Amino acid sequence: MQKWRFVDTGCLSGPENMALDDALLQTFDPHRSLPVLRLYGWSTPTLSLGRFQNAQEVLDLDCCRAAGVPVVRRISGGGVIYHSGELTYSLVCAPEQIPAASSIKDAYRILTGFLLHFYRNLGLKAEYATDYADHGDCLGERTPFCFAGRESFDILVAGRKIGGNAQRRLKNIIFQHGSIPLIDTLQEGVTFMREQPVGLKERVTNLAAEGVVCDRDALVSGVVKAFTCHLNTELVGNMNTGIEQTAASELLQDKYLNDRWNLAGEGVCR
Repeated sequence: MQKWRFVDTGCLSGPENMALDDALLQTFDPHRSLPVLRLYGWSTPTLSLGRFQNAQEVLDLDCCRAAGVPVVRRISGGGVIYHSGELTYSLVCAPEQIPAASSIKDAYRILTGFLLHFYRNLGLKAEYATDYADHGDCLGERTPFCFAGRESFDILVAGRKIGGNAQRRLKNIIFQHGSIPLIDTLQEGVTFMREQPVGLKERVTNLAAEGVVCDRDALVSGVVKAFTCHLNTELVGNMNTGIEQTAASELLQDKYLNDRWNLAGEGVCR
């Protein structure tokens, strides 16, 4: 049974969350480090851009500023996400630390699989979008708003997308993060988009909409149980290391509090 390091950082600001995710990736040694599972929340509603999105094209930045909603840029790709009322996870590992993964796509499927177990343990009918494709959905369509599109291994509950996940690889290291939506905050989020997605209410869901209301401790316990069972792992509780904290502090100041990175996608490259 493989050991993973488990870190629950609670609720942080958008820049702090993205800096810490980045630091976990940058300081990970694929030959020496234990793989890491991190769970976290957001102290204030935050919009995150995918790594390659144009902020001016997809967001009404004046509206964001007027509402006091910060905008950060992720190190992963994909579309805009409005982070509010969700439990978020990130994980870092080496490809060799994923059992039976035969390809990049297969590794993504395996890593995302713990969420299937999590939702099913809650009594929900969860499945991959690729297993629902015969219902006429177009998979792989790129959309400015993350939840408006569907990829093969997005997770659906009763045919509606729940949460979103994205992966990045760097120097033989896998980084992945994603969201578990607790309540419906879509209507708040789309008000900041330049183009309003159509039909979201019929295509997207959340735990409350499916009749699941749990406190945070119960949700964290559920995620831990699903993760350890699915990947046959033991989670070792631990806080962030000094190296990770130092890297996160530097990235926060140099990158994630800087509009050159958040809005223009320029700046610190590590």
